[in-house]
Amino acid sequence: MAVVYLALGSNLGDRRANLVEALRRLEPDVHVEAVSSLYESTPQPPAPPPDYYNAACRATTSLEPLALLDYVKQIEQAMGRIDTGHWGPRPIDIDIALYDDLVLNTERLTIPHPRLPERNFVLHPLLDLDPYLVHPGSGETLADMTASVGQEGLSKLADNWV
Repeated sequence: MAVVYLALGSNLGDRRANLVEALRRLEPDVHVEAVSSLYESTPQPPAPPPDYYNAACRATTSLEPLALLDYVKQIEQAMGRIDTGHWGPRPIDIDIALYDDLVLNTERLTIPHPRLPERNFVLHPLLDLDPYLVHPGSGETLADMTASVGQEGLSKLADNWV
């Protein structure tokens, strides 16, 4: 079983309910062990408003990385995500942030997530789950990464929200 960290976001509809539903739909192939606090973040340009709700989860799975990618994309589609462009609004977005200590770079999937070091709305929720996480590619701690990106545009909404 692999330990994976997934980043979740929603900026259309009932954002909190969308995140809760996505976490529910991960089961049984992805067993959620822990969920971060709930955050709200302003969209990073060039993404348009509205603001996002963000969270992360630690889970275990027997799915290989590409099968996991297909699985989460199926959940997104089933929850009404349509292709509105790379930065378009969406009811749900599920990204594979980390997969064990794997470093993978294929045409379809890059792990760790390639923009992880610059996204405070992913780093802070991940650190809620494990304050000692290390980026397997660079060896830098995620805590050090948060120091360089700060908390601008990010606010914690709730600790126990699921």
